[in-house]
Amino acid sequence: MSAHADTHAHDDHGHHHKETFITKYIFSQDHKMIAKQYLITGTLMGIIGVLMSMMFRIQIAWPEEPNVLFEALLGKWAPDGVMDADVYLALVTIHGTIMVFFVLTAGLSGTFSNLLIPLQIGARDMASGFLNMVSYWLFFISSVIMLSSLFVEAGPAAAGWTIYPPLSALPMAQGGSGLGMTLWLISMAIFIASSLLGSLNYVVTVLNLRTKGMSMTRLPLTIWAFFVTAIIGIVSFPVLLAAALLLIMDRSFGTSFFLSDIFIQGEVLHYQGGSPVLFEHLFWFLGHPEVYIVILPAMGIVSEILASNSRKPIFGYRAMIASILAIAFLSTIVWGHHMFVSGMNPFLGSVFTFTTLLIAIPSAVKAFNWITTIWKGNLQMNPAMLFSIGFVSTFITGGLTGIILGDSALDINVHDTYFVIAHFHLVMGISAIYGMFAGIYHWYPKMFGRMLNKKLGYIHFWITAICAYGVFFPMHFIGMAGLPRRYYTNSNFPLFDDLANVNVVITVFALIGGVVQIVYLYNFFVSIFYGEKATQNPWRATTLEWTTPVEHVHGNWPGEIPHVYRWAYDYSKPGHDTDFVMQNVPLKEGEEELQH
Repeated sequence: MSAHADTHAHDDHGHHHKETFITKYIFSQDHKMIAKQYLITGTLMGIIGVLMSMMFRIQIAWPEEPNVLFEALLGKWAPDGVMDADVYLALVTIHGTIMVFFVLTAGLSGTFSNLLIPLQIGARDMASGFLNMVSYWLFFISSVIMLSSLFVEAGPAAAGWTIYPPLSALPMAQGGSGLGMTLWLISMAIFIASSLLGSLNYVVTVLNLRTKGMSMTRLPLTIWAFFVTAIIGIVSFPVLLAAALLLIMDRSFGTSFFLSDIFIQGEVLHYQGGSPVLFEHLFWFLGHPEVYIVILPAMGIVSEILASNSRKPIFGYRAMIASILAIAFLSTIVWGHHMFVSGMNPFLGSVFTFTTLLIAIPSAVKAFNWITTIWKGNLQMNPAMLFSIGFVSTFITGGLTGIILGDSALDINVHDTYFVIAHFHLVMGISAIYGMFAGIYHWYPKMFGRMLNKKLGYIHFWITAICAYGVFFPMHFIGMAGLPRRYYTNSNFPLFDDLANVNVVITVFALIGGVVQIVYLYNFFVSIFYGEKATQNPWRATTLEWTTPVEHVHGNWPGEIPHVYRWAYDYSKPGHDTDFVMQNVPLKEGEEELQH
């Protein structure tokens, strides 16, 4: 395999020196540049997503009050600075869509799968550089289309990020059901094409381009996570594409897949025989694997960073791989827990309850293994490590509430309340974002050849961590008190008057947490040019990416690709002078290879 990779690299060196600005920075086929493109595009989408959440948080805390910000940003949708009810729904919808798909799926997987797969398995580049480039540009086009839907006259999609029919299927249902919804569907169809091309590339690369000696059980856990994430994406994203296409048919071509017996102002429409619940099944058959597509790469990143910064081998390497595979399998048979209140047969509900509680087991295995990895370790408390520990914390606290929501009887009380918002934001939103930040702080020197400022990293972590819990911890309680999600004001319900102050507290934390990301953005963009220059292996880690030169080379290694002689976690191994042994160092005579 390495021979094939080597010849491929030498062919490339012929045209390597004639790179122009366009082939290097725009239509690049180099995985390292494509990773940066994904990261920066994902970051820009993230800024928009967070700004939206800050706007609707202000609306919930101080409903009906005029706000200069609304007047400036929303124009006709905030007459005299008071937010219109429909635009509140639109903000919630586009915020959810951007954060789940464009930031946490493309921004996280796209960045780190591209950066790390070739570097950590010992490959010159991805299996297909061209497909990789096409994948990024499809993602970019879908981002542009999604953002352009914000500027159509009747407003963007406003049926929630889950776009349930009939709100999404009837163009006349509300303002956002018109052109805005059509753009949403087109954007997502292109996004799915991008995701599938990327995933196929990642799978083929991991299977075919590993360097000599890099068996599957010597791969770092990051690569296992990206590999399995890509497989889940290939299995489940086509189902969402089917749902989107059928919805386009219902909207524009008069079919009735998801519509039946619809009355508008007393007039019966011609739709017969469809079922909106069919759409829920199709959506959640992607939607639940999707949350694992979001969280698995973060889990892989955190496993790598915790081991490296504890100066200890990861605890239970093989159990970690087994739990990733178990999560991948189980993720495809739990989607019904999103639909317990949709009139589902109670027996089927009990089946989904069983599989949902089952998936907690591999997740718990990972949590215990992370805790055991840092137990009695020589902890290096840099920002990447702090975000990784933060990840373990939010993953556990967010996961515990999943046991309640995964139970078909207990879920009835809290379904569609803020309890659900609190649960999934902690377990997949905040956790995945912490994983992303951890990865950025850890691999920034590999991407940009410079270090991020550590002090700013500490400020970023501590304020973000306090604010994240400040936002989502109180939400559990207002959810248990019955406050429904997606209401733009609760002032019509005297029942909820007592909760108004809690909503103000949550909003204050959200605003502080949002504003402190400016510290991170400053650190990120300024350090590209002025950061302290990085050494080749700044974290004294064992994996192959730290054997490449700091300056990016076309083909990753200037000479031969290193061979691999040991697993990825030889930290503090007795009989060695340093507290880490890199994967390309041959075993000494009589030395045993560790593999837990």
